[in-house]
Amino acid sequence: MFVSLIVGSVGFVLLVYGKKQQRLPQVFAGLALMIYPYFVDGWLAMAGVGAAICVALWWAIRVGY
Repeated sequence: MFVSLIVGSVGFVLLVYGKKQQRLPQVFAGLALMIYPYFVDGWLAMAGVGAAICVALWWAIRVGY
């Protein structure tokens, strides 16, 4: 439960930043980080999915979105 609180908090900050800067990749990654802990059980799976979302965000920014 503590891991989902941390992930959700990071997602909220990313969502607010993305909305303020009008950056869609950050908005979508923030939403995904806030929503997916409801559907994933276990802290290891939660960390893996969170890392995958962060890598996808990094890749989107690197490509130029």
